[in-house]
Amino acid sequence: MAAADIRTPRRVMGLYDKPMWESIDQKAMKLQRCTRCGSFQYPPGPGCPACLSMELEWVPVSGRATILSWVVFHRQYLPAYPAPYNSIAVRLAEGPIMISNLEGEKPSGSWIGERVRLVYATMPDGVVLPRFELDR
Repeated sequence: MAAADIRTPRRVMGLYDKPMWESIDQKAMKLQRCTRCGSFQYPPGPGCPACLSMELEWVPVSGRATILSWVVFHRQYLPAYPAPYNSIAVRLAEGPIMISNLEGEKPSGSWIGERVRLVYATMPDGVVLPRFELDR
């Protein structure tokens, strides 16, 4: 199967996700921030989980993050992700935790605590995904 024929798994599109995915498509990811207490949230939702305010705005993220956890899969589960591939949990500088992949150079030993920065990967089928690379 040619790379262009491999489909990226469909995005999970909840009630509040569209602005986030549109910003990712523009390679300028935005997350919701509470205008009352300043907390960022991911995934998007109807109100602030910290102070319960319903006043949220979409704000660009800095792209800085730290790896909290990681795993390398040595078995292929989906055609778009040939083995070996990795998954990382990162805490964004703004606070939320998200799951993604590490692109490019990999750390030796444990990845936990490594600083990373947001990059955008365009998959063979044109889907843009937020990914991270080491911030060195």
